[in-house]
Amino acid sequence: MTYSLSAEGPTAFFTGLYVSFWLPGLVLTAALVIKLPSILKLWRDPLLRAVGGLLLFACAVFAFAAPATIAWTNRVTGVPNVSAPLVYSLITALSASWLLLVVHWRNGHTDRRAQTRRATRWVVCVYAAVVVALWVLFALADVPVEQVRNLDTYYAGTPFMREEILLYLLAHTVACAITTRLVWNWIRTDGLDAWLRWGLRFLGIGFATNLVFSAAKFTAVVARWTGHDLDWLNTNIAPSAACIAATLVAIGFIVPHAGQYFHDRWLLRRRHRALKPLARLVRTVTGDREPLALRATAEMRLIRRETYIRDALLQLSRFLDEKLRGRAYDAALALGHEPGRARSLAAAVTILEAVGSGRHAREDGGTGETDTSYLLQEIQAVSEVLGHSDEITAVRTRATVPAESMSAHE
Repeated sequence: MTYSLSAEGPTAFFTGLYVSFWLPGLVLTAALVIKLPSILKLWRDPLLRAVGGLLLFACAVFAFAAPATIAWTNRVTGVPNVSAPLVYSLITALSASWLLLVVHWRNGHTDRRAQTRRATRWVVCVYAAVVVALWVLFALADVPVEQVRNLDTYYAGTPFMREEILLYLLAHTVACAITTRLVWNWIRTDGLDAWLRWGLRFLGIGFATNLVFSAAKFTAVVARWTGHDLDWLNTNIAPSAACIAATLVAIGFIVPHAGQYFHDRWLLRRRHRALKPLARLVRTVTGDREPLALRATAEMRLIRRETYIRDALLQLSRFLDEKLRGRAYDAALALGHEPGRARSLAAAVTILEAVGSGRHAREDGGTGETDTSYLLQEIQAVSEVLGHSDEITAVRTRATVPAESMSAHE
């Protein structure tokens, strides 16, 4: 994006405003690559096909609407301005894909399949007719002077080309207005996933920004009809708005997937770190270091740490004092902890006592059968309370007082 501001005022600033066509193209391609595995895997899902079509047509629009590509297409075909109906057709197809997306998104339920099919046929037929009309009008128009950046205003008064420009802008504006309204309605729907809601916000802003594209184009064309020159709206504001809108739309498709992916990775790493205190504690039982997995995925590192801890706890299980665990649980409840927290504190106290006593190292037998089902299932909670030494000390002190008092009396 480049800006220039001179003494000529705001007009000079906006005239110097330009966003590269390749920026949204790259972001749209990234969105397509992210969605492609799901689209190919679930190809029969009409909603995913609509998403794929939208992203594909959006990429094509910015590839063929770039000034360099426009000049190349005109030169290769030998037809002046043949890029115009090509780009207009791609924009029209993109507009249709927006409508198909909202049709399948809104009416995707099984009881609305007939309604969805009717709406789909209507959109496809109307916009296909628009595309055919665009090429017929171009064939009838006389447009011999090549215009790479300013065709819409240069030929705004030319018979047939004038109607072609209005037709594609009208089709684009209608689709954009309908899509924007429906997306913003969905954002207010209850029960949406947070990442999906953020994605819809980006989509809503992106589709709304597309209306700036249409408004700038219409204003510049009408200005030509009335003898005024507002071509900078067509050559700078409109394409820049389109680029920003496409980038926001692409981000809207990326956010739910990327956000959920990174959120899941963060949760896995957080769980892995939370198990570190318990892994260090049980290392005295196994005598072996925790197996390293530097190149393993986050899921595999978590599984290996969980397995390492559970294997050590199974070795330690016959040395765990169930009576002490019961007293520690009662002590934790008496200290005001809720039942789940009390169980974790009681298990931590029992493990610390077994490890600290050293009985497991002397092979001098154990306390008999011990129920380790809770302990093996809740290693995350037990490991987390190990970081609260003050709570563990309070529970441990209260739990061991009765036993010490009984020994003294005896």
